[in-house]
Amino acid sequence: MASLNVGSLGEYIREQRRHAQYSLRQLADAAGVSNPYLSQIERGLRKPSAEILQQIAKALRISAETLYVQAGILDEREEAGLEFRAAVFADSLINERQKQVLLAVYDSFLKENEREHGTSDRTDQVDPV
Repeated sequence: MASLNVGSLGEYIREQRRHAQYSLRQLADAAGVSNPYLSQIERGLRKPSAEILQQIAKALRISAETLYVQAGILDEREEAGLEFRAAVFADSLINERQKQVLLAVYDSFLKENEREHGTSDRTDQVDPV
């Protein structure tokens, strides 16, 4: 497991917050953390737990795994497909149902490719038989 890369994590969260057009206070409220604590995370002064990262990700409507990779909690190769998923969740032009359908189609493509090309590292996407 990689060490926690707090500085770039904070920068990444700040970029995502700005992209979502949230103020620091709005994101803190939506994530259920204090404004000063979120500020310290963004400035690289605090190391948030996985649970806090999950709350922030939910508020930003991105995958928690994306933040885990940024934090060094997950290895980047475990992130396969997460950038696409994050982009879908961040898209404000489609509704929640459409996002879920789009991700279901994406998952079906991944499963189809795994069947055609054998097993892969993406065991989290394979249905047990």
